[in-house]
Amino acid sequence: MVHLLIIIGYVLLMLVLGAFFARKVNSSSDFYVARRDLGTGLLFATLLAANIGAGSTVGATGLGYRDGLSAVWWVASAGIGSLILAFTVGPRLWRIARDNNLYTVGDYLEYRYDQRIRGLVAVLLWVGSIAILAGQLMAIAWILEITTGLDKWMGCLIGAGVATAYFAAGGLAGTARVNSFQIGLKALGFGGAIAWLLHDIGGWDELRSAVLRQGSVGHLDPLGRGAASFWRYLIVLTPSFIISPGLLQKIFGARSKTEVQRGVALNGLALLIFSIVPVLFGLFAFVRFPDLSNRELAMPTLLLEALPVWAGGLLLGALFAAEVSTADAVIFMLSTSVVRDLYQRWLHPEASDHRLMTVTRFVAIVCGAIGGLTAIFLDSVVSALTIFYTLLTAALFLPIIGGLYLRQVGSKVALLSTLVSAGLTLVLELFVRIGVLHLVAPPLVWGLLSGAGTMLLACRRPGKGRHSKATRD
Repeated sequence: MVHLLIIIGYVLLMLVLGAFFARKVNSSSDFYVARRDLGTGLLFATLLAANIGAGSTVGATGLGYRDGLSAVWWVASAGIGSLILAFTVGPRLWRIARDNNLYTVGDYLEYRYDQRIRGLVAVLLWVGSIAILAGQLMAIAWILEITTGLDKWMGCLIGAGVATAYFAAGGLAGTARVNSFQIGLKALGFGGAIAWLLHDIGGWDELRSAVLRQGSVGHLDPLGRGAASFWRYLIVLTPSFIISPGLLQKIFGARSKTEVQRGVALNGLALLIFSIVPVLFGLFAFVRFPDLSNRELAMPTLLLEALPVWAGGLLLGALFAAEVSTADAVIFMLSTSVVRDLYQRWLHPEASDHRLMTVTRFVAIVCGAIGGLTAIFLDSVVSALTIFYTLLTAALFLPIIGGLYLRQVGSKVALLSTLVSAGLTLVLELFVRIGVLHLVAPPLVWGLLSGAGTMLLACRRPGKGRHSKATRD
């Protein structure tokens, strides 16, 4: 009953905050890029809130339960990618977006290439983004199922409703400020729960001894299941956090290049520090509940059965904040892409600011509903997120990186390399999943290498591209 009251209180608070900040949203610039006025603190908060979600909490705790310390690389890879983003792609794209009044990554792709590459990437990302939204909502459902007894379908729809409501009200200008509150709640909840669990078991040495008594030495090895797992996390996850449209669009809202570098870098450092937290939760659950049928129930089970009410309440609030804040970031990416890449580009080019915000809010509600329905039929947070990260990198990495750093890349080259990268990755991923192929590296590696090779070979042929203004420092 206490946990249910905490959730109800949290939901009401998010709705009130969303409605309050929505009063200051008067234009599409406010809604899409927060009037390009985000300072270091707000940028840091909205990025970190988006990055600490289902994968970094419920998913990473499940990996820590199964693999031990090696699961630290799931979140640490995001931190490494964010640090690279802070000093390479982020500032360069921010400058181009500011100088040309771009709101989304789709806007950049059309500016740098043409509408074909914008459309292709948008379609691929819509499919992958529904998967990551479903992953966030599924994590919310696991939490609600364990703590309150609600059915999974109801938990998915509750999560979708809350995230959609306060994003649709305030856009980036509103969510950045709500995210600041959520970051404080996460720090308090995760920190308080870890401190209590360590004190309860007698410190790190006792936790380590308890793991060894379970007969699992591998759980204490940072490489755990071998270097291959370590490299797989780095390869699949790190690029995603360099070119994610949801993160880049938040960066477009920064006040200056310096704010981009500081805000994104602080986010990366915070992720590196946080990376051990879900792993510790996983180890605590492994010691206390070694026979869980579903590893992704490790964190909700700890919350309910291994913590006193006050600590469980803090962790529940932090978890709910984590999943909802990332869900709203995905809804942000989905809805703004649909409206800018499809509605305004093809259906209503002369749409007014008021019309754009109205349509974006409607699309956000539809996307939230689709994500909630999809989550009902999926069974693993990590598998849902892996689909997204793989598809995101395969579709977007080459056109963004090539567009920023290779002046010779034109529209046809970008289109061809994207088709090769995404197409080969998807085919190989399918063959691996059905057992037809066994590769020494993830399918994404072969897809990116093939796409990059295609891009470099095509660039050697003389030709013209719309590129000089987009690659100039």
